[in-house]
Amino acid sequence: MMGRVTISSTCGEDSTYVSNIFIDEYMQDANDAQIKIYLYLLRMMSANLPTSVPALADKFNHTESDVLRSLKYWEKKGLISLEYDGAQNLTGIHMEDITSSASRRYGRRRNDSATRSVLSPVASAEPEAQIVSDVPAKPSYSASQLKAFKQSEGSNLLFIAEQYFGRTLTPTEMSTVYYIHDELGFSDDLLDYLMQYCVDNHKKDFRYMEKVAINWNQQSIKTPKQARAEIYKHDSDIITIMKALGMENSPTEKEGTFIRKWRGELGFSMDIILEACDRTVMATQKNRLKYCDSILRSWHEKGVSTREDIARLDADFTADLKKRSKASVSSIDTKLRLSESSIRLGGSQNRFNQFQQNTYDFVELEKKLLDN
Repeated sequence: MMGRVTISSTCGEDSTYVSNIFIDEYMQDANDAQIKIYLYLLRMMSANLPTSVPALADKFNHTESDVLRSLKYWEKKGLISLEYDGAQNLTGIHMEDITSSASRRYGRRRNDSATRSVLSPVASAEPEAQIVSDVPAKPSYSASQLKAFKQSEGSNLLFIAEQYFGRTLTPTEMSTVYYIHDELGFSDDLLDYLMQYCVDNHKKDFRYMEKVAINWNQQSIKTPKQARAEIYKHDSDIITIMKALGMENSPTEKEGTFIRKWRGELGFSMDIILEACDRTVMATQKNRLKYCDSILRSWHEKGVSTREDIARLDADFTADLKKRSKASVSSIDTKLRLSESSIRLGGSQNRFNQFQQNTYDFVELEKKLLDN
């Protein structure tokens, strides 16, 4: 019979403190996602490091809506407090002092100081899902049902999925496609766009795709156009670029597509794009997206990828401008000298030498006068 086990530790300063109250009273009722989020917040707080909703989602392969739901769960339990700006964007997470059930308080106390904010100012890239109870449950499809789906309306969808994800789908993955198409009611076009969206964001886990599909279903998104518009409204990079151009409105689908080309088609980093935005704002008040687009496309043609490349182009442009200016002054000076030389030829210098001089034979004139 096994006796008691003694637990020892060699942990130094590189460790995270977790309250026994959390382990004894809070952890048992929380799900895996909620526990992971809370422990990671503690770890970031202890290291004095910032994080964001997108970073948390990437860390644990959750959707951003899952992260937000976990944060709200812990807020209701009184372990954290959430802060928002005027547009209801999440701007701060404050870790509260943990208390036992005997003295449990909910929400942040007005006169208490928060332990530390651990949220960096990055907007969520996905819309927050409205929690509803009528999301269709995912059935357990039989092999015959999957075979029938693959041989009928699902044949094209499964082929597209295999092209996007670069592998033959497992029965579980085929079930996910079947569920999204059949139960959530996604059209072929919307499901195609959903798969493209996941792959473009380096999310090739079908569980992630299913969560995004449920999110869109809750948002009543029915077309790729609606999905793009919703994504662009919550894309932190697009919002940052819009603000850098002095545009405070929510990005339209056309504006979002325009900006996404700078990151995708042209492959520029945010640092280079924001530099182009600064130059655009200084140069014009109108058509700023198109003006900024012309700057970035010019840089793309010249192989710009860093600020050093931009500085080199600026220096070359300035040097060329000075060279042209000197050439222009030299040309004007030469023309003036040649003009003066032509005026001085054949006579003394005076202001009338530029006109054609008349020549008279005064002896002949005098003779004609005497004859008369």
